[in-house]
Amino acid sequence: MSSIVLSIIGIVFIFSAGTYWGNVHYTGQTPFYQKQAIYFIIALFICIAMMNWELLRSQKIWGMLYIVSLVLLVAVMIPGIGIVRNGSQSWIGIGPLTVQPAEIAKVTTIIYISALLSQRKSYERIVQWKHFMILMIPSALIMLQPDFGAVFILVVVVLIVFFIAQYPIRLYVILISLGMAGLVGLIIAAPYRLKRIEAFINPWADPLGSGFQAVQSLFAIGPAGLFGHGLLKSRQKYLYLPEPQNDFIFAIILEEIGLVGGMGLLLIFACFLVFGYRLALQCDHVFHFYAICGLTTMIAVQAGLNIGVVINLLPVTGVTLPFISYGGTSLVVIWVTVALILNLSNDKRKE
Repeated sequence: MSSIVLSIIGIVFIFSAGTYWGNVHYTGQTPFYQKQAIYFIIALFICIAMMNWELLRSQKIWGMLYIVSLVLLVAVMIPGIGIVRNGSQSWIGIGPLTVQPAEIAKVTTIIYISALLSQRKSYERIVQWKHFMILMIPSALIMLQPDFGAVFILVVVVLIVFFIAQYPIRLYVILISLGMAGLVGLIIAAPYRLKRIEAFINPWADPLGSGFQAVQSLFAIGPAGLFGHGLLKSRQKYLYLPEPQNDFIFAIILEEIGLVGGMGLLLIFACFLVFGYRLALQCDHVFHFYAICGLTTMIAVQAGLNIGVVINLLPVTGVTLPFISYGGTSLVVIWVTVALILNLSNDKRKE
């Protein structure tokens, strides 16, 4: 139920945030909210179809799907197949539709690692590094696009699953050290990431350049107060905040319904998180327990990352707000994730 409520809220605020932007930049095209409503209906049908598909409860299928997701990650980097948007070659065009392989890879990697963890009988070093390599291969391919936000979500979620699986603490020391070294390397390799960090620390140093989105987001949030300016009464959506129906839609939500409304939205996400973990705890199979914990955490981490960026607690990463932000691939993948959570929680029928 929380997923449906969040998706409906998303359509409402996409109508509010994106209508004027769409009229100016996409004249004559189908409005964003109508497309999102169509995506929502399609996602619901897909979710219903997948909920009772017993094949998805098997561990074997997820190794194959993991390989398929790696193939898609390689294919997206091939000229003529991958589509470049905003400097990232992260999409594959299929007729009028676009698919983002990184979103698929996050799901398959989390579930495949969950399947392997459920087979683990000891803390042997070779097993730990096998799991680590399964995480690193898609992460490296996604970084080549580049899509740092997707990699961050994937790595954090898998580390949380490792923690749930009681991996030894020394592994985290190694991974954190490697992660810090890798972050420094990424900043050196692509100086624009350093500019994002500088814009995060002081967005007003370059308010018309690297800090523009952060500044406009804060201009939306700051004057809104407890209850906001009222539904449909945002000011920043009038070409001040770029693409307000996408990554920064939470700024428009806060501007229109204020702190109280924003906290209400966070409460709905919290309910989703609690319900997901409750379903995990009710599972009979360890594989399903790990997978549901991972998938639920993935949505929660993505929501937290998006909100942290919008309120300037984190650097800009380009991550959408689950269920809320405009985007067909994002919405369908999120609902596929919901379907998998419901499917795997129905494990009373033995594999």
